[in-house]
Amino acid sequence: MLFRREVLEGIAGGRIDRVFRVWAEPRVRAGSTQRTWAGIVVIDSVTAVTPEEITEEDALRSGFKGRAALLTALSKSTKEGGYHRVMLHLGGPDPRSELAEKAELTEQELAGLKATLDGIDGRSRRAPWTREVLRLIEERPGLRAMDLAERLGREKLSFKADVRRLKALGLTESLETGYRVSPRGKALMAYLRSLAE
Repeated sequence: MLFRREVLEGIAGGRIDRVFRVWAEPRVRAGSTQRTWAGIVVIDSVTAVTPEEITEEDALRSGFKGRAALLTALSKSTKEGGYHRVMLHLGGPDPRSELAEKAELTEQELAGLKATLDGIDGRSRRAPWTREVLRLIEERPGLRAMDLAERLGREKLSFKADVRRLKALGLTESLETGYRVSPRGKALMAYLRSLAE
């Protein structure tokens, strides 16, 4: 489920605790979580509702100025299905973000990260890619995934899957557009360069 930046800011600030979607079948379920740049969003409940059941409070607590504005936005959806109210809250920071911010790494931790990258490259069906992708993101922070992938002669979806693997290690961070190398990633890149000297 995608969230606009202002909605995530509202969720993080406690002003927004519900969103509305047009779905034939719910795409999320109660108890599920979603990682976002603002942190972990927790889904509390998903309820099918009619337009008549949508209240003024629903509109205000979902970031709209009023019920009429929310209903207008929902009516413009091109998706098939009925209206769903999704109650949610921010469950806490994304553990990957906390990991990404840790730049003070021991020699052993750096060597361990290097070994992890070596393992990923060694198991890859194509040429080693981890350092190449990290270098490209380091050189061009904020560049769209499609443009980064083109520079490497890669398909966008495959490239994004690789970046997610690096993000899971705390080495990259997603921006509103594109990515950047995290403080942890920068520490690793400096370590790798020192080994090459």
